[in-house]
Amino acid sequence: MRVGLFVTCINDAVLPETGKATVRLLERLGCTVAFPMGQTCCGQMHFNTGYRPECVPLVRRFVDAFRGYDAVVVPSGSCTGMIRHYHSVVAEEAGDRALQDAVTETVPRVYELSEFLVDVLGRVDVGATFPHRVTYHPTCHSLRLLEVGDRPLRLLGAVRGIDLVDLPAASECCGFGGTFALKNADVSTAMGADKVAHVRQTGAEVVVAGDNSCLTHIGGLLSRLRTGVRTMHLAEVLAATGGDR
Repeated sequence: MRVGLFVTCINDAVLPETGKATVRLLERLGCTVAFPMGQTCCGQMHFNTGYRPECVPLVRRFVDAFRGYDAVVVPSGSCTGMIRHYHSVVAEEAGDRALQDAVTETVPRVYELSEFLVDVLGRVDVGATFPHRVTYHPTCHSLRLLEVGDRPLRLLGAVRGIDLVDLPAASECCGFGGTFALKNADVSTAMGADKVAHVRQTGAEVVVAGDNSCLTHIGGLLSRLRTGVRTMHLAEVLAATGGDR
């Protein structure tokens, strides 16, 4: 299967290991992975803050970069949600019929990572080994916008050597929320402190999620408290073999 990787802005600019892990994982499962160099932002920040006309060229660039692949995999529930639910809105508001058609043709083949592994490849056991105590944070967009359900937990549960422990109040937001963290810093920090307290209750060595935006927020708070708890993207755990992390 020929897969296009949409790596997302934060992974590309801040946490490239997530993109590399996604490629290793997909290639291990038999996919041929391509990284279209013309890709850029999904447009979520523009759309959510009211800059919808400025979002149009980003949607056009996305479909130009990814049309023609068997599937497009995104290691982010947040960006996948933007593409799946709002690219069509942007195209319709722009009144661009050709863009609407391109979005209609491309978007049904776009998958968040856990969706692709479970629903398209039919894999729960991806051959990973990660002998550490882990807890999982279901990010808001993965949980509510995409409704990925228990797919990430099923994938983690099949990892060899893992000690997967439940996160108390897991469905509560971490407080990042894109520009919410910038506009409401005090509230964001308080929400993050609650999330970190729950993480520490688990005794986990590693907190895992499918969005590095949330993990950046949680990880910053964990670091300031000198907890020693690491954050890792789901892709990095699923790509691990032989206890290499």
